[in-house]
This record gives sequence, structure tokens and C-alpha cells, in this order.
Amino acid sequence: MLKTIRIWTRTRLHEVVESIAFYPALMVLLYIGVAAGMIWFDLSGPGVELKGNMGWMSLKDASAARAIISTIAGGIITLTVFSFSMVMIVLNQAASQLSNRLLDRMIGNRFQQLVLGAYIGTIVYALLLLSTIREHDTGSSVPALSTYLLILAAIVDIILFIYFLHFITQEVKYDVIIAKIHSEAFDSLRHHCPLAQEPEEEPLPTLPFEVLTTSAGVYEEFDRKGLLAFCEKNDLTVQFTHLPGTFLLKGAPVLATERPIGSDLQDDLLKLIPLAKTESVEANFAFGFRQLTEIAMKALSPGINDPGTAMLSLRALFELFSFRLEQHPPNELRDAEGRVRIRLRTWSFELLFKATIHAIWDYGHEDRSIRHELLSMLGQLPTASPVVMEMRDRVEAAIAKNE
Repeated sequence: MLKTIRIWTRTRLHEVVESIAFYPALMVLLYIGVAAGMIWFDLSGPGVELKGNMGWMSLKDASAARAIISTIAGGIITLTVFSFSMVMIVLNQAASQLSNRLLDRMIGNRFQQLVLGAYIGTIVYALLLLSTIREHDTGSSVPALSTYLLILAAIVDIILFIYFLHFITQEVKYDVIIAKIHSEAFDSLRHHCPLAQEPEEEPLPTLPFEVLTTSAGVYEEFDRKGLLAFCEKNDLTVQFTHLPGTFLLKGAPVLATERPIGSDLQDDLLKLIPLAKTESVEANFAFGFRQLTEIAMKALSPGINDPGTAMLSLRALFELFSFRLEQHPPNELRDAEGRVRIRLRTWSFELLFKATIHAIWDYGHEDRSIRHELLSMLGQLPTASPVVMEMRDRVEAAIAKNE
């Protein structure tokens, strides 16, 4: 029961934190707290005394304060609409020329969320402050300190807007997007491929009993410590039947076991293998390879016809392939006594190569620059893998045919 509550809480917390509204909501709450504190201080004894000692910090009447606050609120609302209208235009352009899969990456950018939170927080602060000013307030009863803080917040928003213009124009450059995907995929590779030597594949018998999913979703990762402890506790060996990144329908097999297990144990087992609604590079490095492949294929499509972007994606892919040749993922997990408890299906170099480079070749085999770039990259890979040699022969034959 406690394990179920912990898994449910962790899943919901992840969904909330990854939401586009999480950071803006936190900042709005912060601004509300600041507004309440400043209004209270403004009308308290120390605040009134401070305004009395520093005459330049006082506002003579309520109309001046209301005019300042109304102007700032209207201006920031306009700034917000303009900023995020521009974001939508840029996102639409990136989706049409690169890939729709990049939208989540760009929408979920933390800096954009913080800017949105600063804008909305300033607007909420201004409206709360405006609601406390009465028409006949004069002298120390006018919240001058809170108004000056609002002016400072507006100046900060303008500075953020100027930097935001620079940020959003840099964020949608193709080389920047490709570099970010490459960086995330590289980090995921380092995490999931810790072995310096390729593990030996022992000829193990196929496990006959299947564990079926109870809902549809993408299998990417699982709770390794939890599943290993589960198998050790129940003296069980399990084998994954699909590669990470596979979409599983409801009722599809996700695991095979050496002996049948009851429905209660199956439910506990499936809770350790959550199926995701969307894919992520952090959980599955092959998704990063696929994103780079999609960018290259979209760039080579007749509607875009941008081989330069495709070449950037190819270079990023081959850099990842070079690392994958040196580092390998484990194909099994053992308990403390050295017994195999979990058998894994992993993305081998050959599978990744066929899924990516072959797909790009299908789109770009007639482009001379893609041919020469592929030949150069293939020649630098430190391997004599059959799939690499086959692709190299294809590229050389295509170049010789046209020359």
C-alpha cells in the first residue's frame, strides 16, 4: 500500500513540476505574498514614519498612484500578449520546418516560464495594489512604497523583455536546437551505457509466461531497484519483451517470467514499470537519435530542401554513434548473490544505425552533399560493423555512379 502511494505521488508530482503552469503559478503566489506584505508595511507605523522622513518617497494623492498603477498594469498586459504571440509564431515556424516533436521541448523551456511568471505576477501585484487605494486617500495613507516597488518590477520586466527577444531568436536556430538534442542524448547515453566492454550474451532459455499491460502507453524505463528487490523477494526471473520506446497496447505482453504469478503480484509488478504518455530523451536515449533523424529527414523533404541542416543532424548522430561504440548498456541485472533476475532488451549499435542512418539515406541519397558527408562520417567510425560497411559501399556506389 505504501509503495503504491509513493509511486502515485511521484508520478503526479512529476506531472505537476513538468507542467508549463508550475513556475508561473509559483511566481504569482510569490508576488501575491510580496504585495500583501508591502501593503501592510506601507500602512503600518514604521512605513508611515519612513515615508515621513523621506519626503520624496511619498505620493500626494490617490489619483497619482492609481494613474501610475493603471499605466503599468496595462503596459505589462500588452507586453505579455506581444511576447507570447511572438513565441507562438516562432514555435509554429520551428514545428513546420523541423519537427512537431520539438514543441514540448521549446514550450517547456524554464526561462520562458519564468518570464511569463514575472509578467503575470506584476499584473496581479498591480491589481491587488490598485484595489487598496481609495479615492480620497492622501499623504501617508497612499501606499507609495508599494507603488515604487511596482515601478521597479515594471523596469525589471522591460529588461526581461529585451533579453527575451534575444533569447527566443537564438533558441529557434537550427544549430542550437540540434546541439541541445545532442547534449541530452549524450547525457542519456552516459547514464544508460556505463559498461566499457560489451557484455556477453549467455544462451538463456526463453521464459514461457507473459505479464500483460493493463493500460496503453510507451515503455521507456522501470524502477530498477524496486523490480530487482521484487524479483529477489519472490524468487523470480523476468525478461523484457520489447525495446525501450515501444508503444504497448492494453493487454500486450511487457514481461516474460519463468513461472506463472498471481494477479496481485502482477499488479505490484506492473506498478514498477510505468508506461509513459510521451517519450523523453532522459529515459530513452534512442528517442534523441530519432529526433535528430526526424530533423534531418524533414530538412531533406522537397518542401524544405535544406541539406545544411541535415548535415548538422548527421554530424550530431555520428558523434553519438562514436560514443555508443565505446560504451555499452547492461543486458541483465543480478541480485546480491549474482543470480540473473532481470533480462533486458537494449538498443544495439546495429539497430540504432539501421533506424537512423538508413532512414536519412532513403531521403537524401540523391543529394551530393549528403553523400559526401555520409562517406566522410562513415570513414571515421572506428568499427568494421557489417551495417557500417554495407552503408559505406552504398554511398561509394552512388557517388561513383554520378561521377
